[in-house]
Amino acid sequence: MSDSPIVIAHRGASGYLPEHTLEAKALAYGLRADYLEQDVVATRDAKLVVLHDLHLDDVTDVAERFPGRHREDGRHYALDFDLIELRQLAVSERRRAGTRLPRFPTRFPAETAIFRIATLEEELALIAGLNRSMRRTVGIYPEIKHPQWHRAAGIDVSRLLLDTLAAHGYRDPDAAVYVQCFDATELRRVREELGCNLKLVQLVGVEPEYAPLLSSAGLAAIAHYADALGPSYAQLVTRGNGNAKVERSELANEARRIGLGLHPYTFRRDDLPDFATSLDELLTLFIAEIGVDGLFCDQPDVAVRVRDRLKRER
Repeated sequence: MSDSPIVIAHRGASGYLPEHTLEAKALAYGLRADYLEQDVVATRDAKLVVLHDLHLDDVTDVAERFPGRHREDGRHYALDFDLIELRQLAVSERRRAGTRLPRFPTRFPAETAIFRIATLEEELALIAGLNRSMRRTVGIYPEIKHPQWHRAAGIDVSRLLLDTLAAHGYRDPDAAVYVQCFDATELRRVREELGCNLKLVQLVGVEPEYAPLLSSAGLAAIAHYADALGPSYAQLVTRGNGNAKVERSELANEARRIGLGLHPYTFRRDDLPDFATSLDELLTLFIAEIGVDGLFCDQPDVAVRVRDRLKRER
């Protein structure tokens, strides 16, 4: 367990500004996050842009800007557009899928579409510039999104990502970067076939497909190619019958036993579990009692404040 877990700004300061915009990343930097997250997908002309989804509909005005460019499922995919086209889109606060309603109604007004999609290159340049001018080292935390889907379309998004990172100086294990992916086969490929020396994080979910990875044998296998595990925070706690106290799960204990770091996602002030009445309380539980090495938070300033308070109180 780390004495001072890293705070990862989830999609930037996404609790305050639209996710993955350069403005959200600059704000997260100013709020003193340790790492800024980048979800990476490719365009039709093989440029890497920072977006959470393969499709554009829930965070942009693509349907109005490019009518008729959707696929059979009704969605507009970044891979079907060149970068010059994506630059024409306005980015807004995330909406509920298939609606115009904001996912989190109290966040930045969804109708205020004054933001734009950023390329990975642009974001890395922003962070490098801030690191220089602010005399700090804030790291990056890119995620390889749907690598098999991209490869089926003829784009090796993992190789493109690693080449881009190397060009910006992220090459060795001590670099301030973690590369994450839900696809275990791909993350092993990144380490073994593509020769990546950076810190790797195996993301996992609660779905049944992840059960083999979360077994003792699966976790041991992960430890051979990855440095940390990135589960939902709900996977790291357990409760008995009734109102029993929240405790560390066997998954958390086993991951710790074999030496995997724990970087759970996603802590949000406006989406709390039933065992916490505030984000401060939730973060205190996971830092002080569950024991994590890093955490993803939509309100990174709250996580930094709680982390630093607990450190002072030790």
